[in-house]
Order: sequence, then structure tokens, then C-alpha cells
Amino acid sequence: MTKWVYNFGAGVNDGNASLRNLLGGKGANLAEMASLDLPVPPGFTITTEVCTEYYKNGRQYPADLKAQVDAALARIEAAVERKFGDERKPLLVSVRSGARVSMPGMMDTVLNLGLNDETVSGLAAASGDERFAWDSYRRFIQMYGSVVLGVDHHRFEEIIEQAKLDANVTEDTALKPGQWRDVVEQYKRMVEEETGKPFPQNPQDQLWGAIGAVFGSWMNPRANVYRRLHDIPADWGTAVNVQAMVFGNMGEDCATGVCFTRDPSTGVNEFYGEYLVNAQGEDVVAGIRTPRPLSKAYAKPGEISMEEALPEAYQELRKVREILEKHYKDMQDIEFTVQQNKLYMLQTRSGKRSAAASLRIAVDMANEGLIDRNTAVMRVNPAALDQLLHPTLDPKAEKKLFAKGLPASPGAASGAVVFSADEAELRAQKGEAVILVRIETSPEDIHGMHAARGILTTRGGMTSHAAVVARGMGRPCVAGAGGVSVDYGAQTLSASGVTLHAGDIITIDGATGEIYAGAVKMIEPQLSGDFGTLMEWADTARRLKVRANAETPLDAETARKFGAEGIGLCRTEHMFFDPQRIGAVRQMIMARDEAGRRAALARLLPFQRDDFVSLFRIMEGLPVTIRLLDPPLHEFLPHGEAELGEVAEALGMDAAAIRERAHELAETNPMLGHRGCRLGVTYPEIYEMQARAIFEAAVEVGKTAQAPVPEIMIPLVGTRKELDITRAQVEAAAQAVFAEAGRTIEYSVGTMIELPRAAITAGQIAGAADFFSFGTNDLTQTTFGFSRDDAGKFLPFYVEKGILPKDPFVSLDIEGVGALVRLAAEGGRAAKPSLKLGICGEHGGDPASISFCEETGLDYVSCSPYRVPVARLAAAQAAIERKEHHFRDK
Repeated sequence: MTKWVYNFGAGVNDGNASLRNLLGGKGANLAEMASLDLPVPPGFTITTEVCTEYYKNGRQYPADLKAQVDAALARIEAAVERKFGDERKPLLVSVRSGARVSMPGMMDTVLNLGLNDETVSGLAAASGDERFAWDSYRRFIQMYGSVVLGVDHHRFEEIIEQAKLDANVTEDTALKPGQWRDVVEQYKRMVEEETGKPFPQNPQDQLWGAIGAVFGSWMNPRANVYRRLHDIPADWGTAVNVQAMVFGNMGEDCATGVCFTRDPSTGVNEFYGEYLVNAQGEDVVAGIRTPRPLSKAYAKPGEISMEEALPEAYQELRKVREILEKHYKDMQDIEFTVQQNKLYMLQTRSGKRSAAASLRIAVDMANEGLIDRNTAVMRVNPAALDQLLHPTLDPKAEKKLFAKGLPASPGAASGAVVFSADEAELRAQKGEAVILVRIETSPEDIHGMHAARGILTTRGGMTSHAAVVARGMGRPCVAGAGGVSVDYGAQTLSASGVTLHAGDIITIDGATGEIYAGAVKMIEPQLSGDFGTLMEWADTARRLKVRANAETPLDAETARKFGAEGIGLCRTEHMFFDPQRIGAVRQMIMARDEAGRRAALARLLPFQRDDFVSLFRIMEGLPVTIRLLDPPLHEFLPHGEAELGEVAEALGMDAAAIRERAHELAETNPMLGHRGCRLGVTYPEIYEMQARAIFEAAVEVGKTAQAPVPEIMIPLVGTRKELDITRAQVEAAAQAVFAEAGRTIEYSVGTMIELPRAAITAGQIAGAADFFSFGTNDLTQTTFGFSRDDAGKFLPFYVEKGILPKDPFVSLDIEGVGALVRLAAEGGRAAKPSLKLGICGEHGGDPASISFCEETGLDYVSCSPYRVPVARLAAAQAAIERKEHHFRDK
């Protein structure tokens, strides 16, 4: 018989932290905490395998699941001496989701399950607190109605707000038992109106309804979006955790909270968190009430910390903090409840953290001896380094302070105010910078949060949904800006008598919580301290070299600053579009014979030489891979009639002649047309000029500095003969320049592998190549038969429907394109063992693609300058994973 249910707590722990894939992160960690003798209310976990079976069998449960759940529920009843559905001493449970990786707020939770019109009286009698019992019942109807029955949560909020107005109070906690009873009756009537059925009173029906809702929430739209953004496979499924309730809402000696063993924004080794007296867990994370700080160190004047309000429970929580961090050897995100001064642990997991905190925690823990340096390198998500490369506000810039909130996620951003997630996504798709402004965010806003440059909420604390999700995404966020009033209807936000409207520009500083009217000047980040330390450790661990794609001095300098070890792709055609030289390029294209082309190219030569001198000086002594002209010539000619007339006048030519030439050069499918090495074969003088410019520049720089190592790359080769012809052109230019200069420099000639035929015949092509550089952008296009410029119309649909796991232009298609890369690498090295291999497509900055490059034995990856730190760290992690398999198993 398959074991579908695993017990935890009250002396029976069937699972542990190693069973994360089966029990989900929450269930595995509850069992682990219970086995450490921490105060965990007893419960059980329904495994992720049930979720898989549920979807595989048309949303039907395995036949023997019910009996296992009944047995586990009976064990909880015995442990807490309460009976499920009993009118006098009722057992109440929570039902929570728990995937193997944390997905904060993406799936559903139900608390206080087991309450009905009879058991609420039993709870009131057993607790001696009628207000608490009816408050718990209304919470249950509200959560169950929203999560399981699909009633809009605003309908419940409207009833409560009216009750508070009628009672002339502002806080939920001020409502009396009779008023809560009235709220419950209104809730039940409204639920019956909305659903056509009475609110379920049978606790067993309630339990299975909640279990079904949790499994159902695995496939809800917000969970699907979150999985897509974080590369979480849909077939992993979620577990369901059913646990005896403990109550933080029984009075002033009760509380609930969320804490982190270190500060998740800065990484400082200080106990950090928030709590609410007389509340339940969803009050903290939903941002319905603004919570208080855990420790006195974080308390503002007038705020009462948990350290002062509940000193015994606080000291016990500090001990738990030490136990859990030492046990898990990572910063923990802990959920807890205090019931009548007794502490209970409801969850622990590795805490989400900002990139800066991630670096600091990894480096500090290694220096403290808690983890080793390789583990520290593996702890930092390479993609999260992008956060550290974002600008911050210039302290000298003029600023107009609008309001202040909590510094929920670091970084700064400016953009137009938008009030809905849909509008944020729509405007961002048009290239606009937007700031998403909400009273509070909910999981339904995830797509807009991802699209926005930054997020501002008026409610919620540092552990609210907005704060946690923004930190994970690397978006700056200011939360809990209570002084700001948002009016969705009027599309305004107001503070201190100042009103801003939708579309107005604001700037937020997620490091300070400040909000400014208008745009504020920003400064580039400084990379030092913990960043430098971790990068040193990464560089020690990695094998792959990291270069940058760069053709301007600014790009090259940026790349060097970020640690690039050379240039892996210099696209010479980008240099041709400069206003000073585009005229000569067009003159060369218009020429009807070789002599005319050579005359125009002679004008271009000094410009090209100066370009290469600048790059070689910056990349002193490092390899610089220069791709000779690749795009078809018609791309350099004007397209519109107005521009065509201007060009004709500038060249002193007839507009009709230029139009005719453009028509001659036009191609039906330019991507597969007269481009790449085909230009060098048919117009050898183009590649000759470029080669001469490269060698003259290299010789010149070599006179006063360490000589560069030019690697001249012939694009779009499909046959050995094409490379033989173009290589001969390059070598002839080299010999001519060396003879004229009376000195030589080291250089090499290779090709881009970007056609399937080149990959298949790589053994032959290697005979004429010193290196291969895989141009995976074009190799992806030619392998799939996709046009990168047009595939955006259908690729998102393909990914959504599971036809492709990811966009193959973002992350390398390992099965198809990767197989060709591997084939070419093996074939090339078999023919020439010394063959240097690299990759220079956009995939060179993608961690998953870099891992493939490490496995395949490539020598280097090349990526955009700002992705260089990401690639350095990803390359180190790939190397560590190959040697230390326990990291891969995680």
C-alpha cells in the first residue's frame, strides 16, 4: 500500500527535511523541527504524489487516501485531547499548501477549520472567551468562503467595515462577541446568496473541501505565473499540511508573527521580524494590520516590541532562532504563534532575501565557519546579482519628498504611477517605466509586480506579500506607507496635502522607504566588499573563462570593471552605423565595381582602425574576438522615401539609383541570404579592409602597451571551403601589415558555428579553424526554423502550453541546439585537440546555459557587460556542482 500521509509532532515524525520533494518544504521542515523537540503542534502531511495522482486521474483522489487521513486525524485528536466536530471540546485544524520550493502567497490556506454553528459554542466554553470563538468562526467562514467556495474576499471586507462603522470602532479587535455573531450571520447569508448553497457545517466536508482547494490552487493563474517566472515545473505538485490549530487571537497574552534569523534586506546578523498581538497569521502577511517589530532595536518611538510585550516568549524564540540557524546552516524565515504566553512553531524555511543580503549572509556564514566557501558561492542566485547592478539615488540630487514608508526591498526606481497590475504589464510591454501603486498587493498582482520597475503599498509590513515577492524579484519596494492615501476610483495618491495622479512620475527608494515626486537622478552601483569577496571565491572555483560582448569603449570598460577576461564578440557592423562613417559604407554598397568599393573602403579603414585601437588599449593583453561583417548590405541602406532623399543628397547621387540598388539587394529571407562569410567570398575587399584595420591597430597598440590577441572570426560558415577562402584573405592582410610595420603580433582565425551543417561537419571545418565560437542566437533560429524577431507572437503560448519548457532564445534548448553544440565540440576537438571553444550568443549570460557549457567542456562564455558577474558566479556554481554532487541533488 502506498503511504500517502506522513505524521509529525507529538512524538511521531514519519518524515524529515530530506523528504522535501515528497512532503514539500513546509511538511518536511515541520517534521524536522518536531524531531528537534521544538514546540510544533501535531499534524500530518498529504504528499505531493497525491497532487500528481489527483491531476492525472481527473481530480480524483487515490482510493486508500481517506482511511489514512482519518487515522492521522485520530492521532491528532488523541494528542491534544479534542475531537474533530465535537460540540464541547472541538479540534480545529489549519489546512495549508506546501510545495517543495517556497512560493509565498501563491497558493491557498484555511485556518480554524472544524468550526460550525455548534462547535463555536464549545470553543467559547473551552476557552472562556466568547469574543475569541466568534472571531475565529468569522475568520474561518471568510477564508473558506474565499479560498474554497470562490466568494470575492471584498464581499467579506464590506460586511466587517460596515460592522465597525455601526459600532464606531476602527480596529477589528474592538468588536464585541455579539457584534461578531452578527457578522457571522451576515457572512453565511451572503455566502448562500453567492453560491446558492448554505455554508457547509459538516467538519469532514469542510476538510475535504479545503484539501481539494489546496490541490486546486497549484494550477491557479497566479501560481502558474509564479512558476513560469521562477522556472518551477508544474509536475512537482504541492503537498497539503493539516495541523492542530493554536491561537494567537485569544487575548493580549497571545500573538502571531514572522521572523528572520538575519535581516533579509541587508543581511546583518540581527534578529528581525514582526508580530501582532491578539491576531492570526494571515493578519501579518496580508498587510491588513500594520505589525510591530520583534526586537527593541528595530522599534520606533511609541512602538512596543515583542521583546517588551511578551518577554518570556521572545526569549524562547531567540533560542529557537539559534537552534534553527545552526541546524539548517542558512538564514531561516520562521512563522510562530504565541497562545497564552506559550510559543509554537508553525513553519521554517530558507528565507527569501535581497541580493545584497544574500551576499552578506553567504560571506558572513563562511567567515563564521558555519559553511565553507564553495557552499557560500552556491548560496547566491547568479540572476539575483542583477539587483546589485541597479542604480541607487544620487545623494546630491535634488529631491522633493512626497511621503515615507517601510524600506521593504532595496534599490531605487522612477516611473509613471499606475494603480493596477494589468495596466503595469500593458504599459511595460510598450517600454514605459512604471511604479505599481496599491493599497496592498495580493498574489493576483504578481504579473504587474514583475512588469513594474518598483512597487509602493500603503498597507503591510516588511513581511507582507508585496515585500516578500518584491525582494525575490529584485524589484525596489516601499511598503506600509500609511501616510499615503490611494483612491483607485479617482486614480490619485495623496500625502500631506499633495495629490499625484495616474501617469505622474514618482521615485521610490527601497533602501530608505522614501517616496519622491518626480524623477530623481541615480548613480551606478559600486561593486566591493562582500561582492568582491564572493567573486574572488567564485573565480577560484570556476574553470570557464568569462568574456563580454562589446564593440564600444564604454561597453569594454564596463566589462573590465565587472571582471571580463576579454571580448568574446565584437560586432563590427555596429561600428558602421556611426554618422561619420555610414556615408562611406553606403558609397561602398552603391559602387558598381571593385575599384569603387575599394575607394569607399579606404575611407572606412581609418575609422575601423581607431575603433580597434580603443578596444585593444582597454583590453590590454586580453583576447578580443572580432566578427567580420555579418548582416546583408541592404540593412545599411535607407528604407523610407524621406530618408532615401536625404542620403541621395549627402552622397551626391540620384535617389532613383539608390532606390534601384536597394531593390536589387532586397531579399525575401535575409537571415538566410547574402550575409556572413558569403559577403567575404563575393566581396573579398570588405574582409581585407577589416583585417588590415585590425592588424594595424594591434601593431600600433603593441608598440606602447602589452599587445592584444586578436581572434578574427568568420561568421555563418557552412562549409570548410568558405573558411579556407576567407582565412586566406585574413592571413594575406596580416602578412602585408607585418611586412610594412616590421613586427608581428599573435593572432588566430576561427569561425562562428551557427548553422546545423557547420555543427555536423565540424570535424572538417576544424582543419581550417583555430577556434569555434557558438553563435547560439542564430543556431537556435536555424535549428528550430524560428525567426527570433517574429517568434514572440507564439513562443509565450508554446511555453504556457508546455510545448517548450522555456523560450529557447533565453535559455539554451539543451535537447536540440545543445546536441548540435556537443556534436560540434566533440567533432572539432577530435580533429584538432587544441581547438578553443566558446559561446557568444545571449545564452552566455544565462545560468542554465552556462551549466551546459561547463558540462560540454567549452573554454569560455561571452555575454553582455552587465551580465559578466552573473556569468562568473554561474560558471563557478557549474564547476562546483560537477565536483560536489550533493549540490546537484538539491
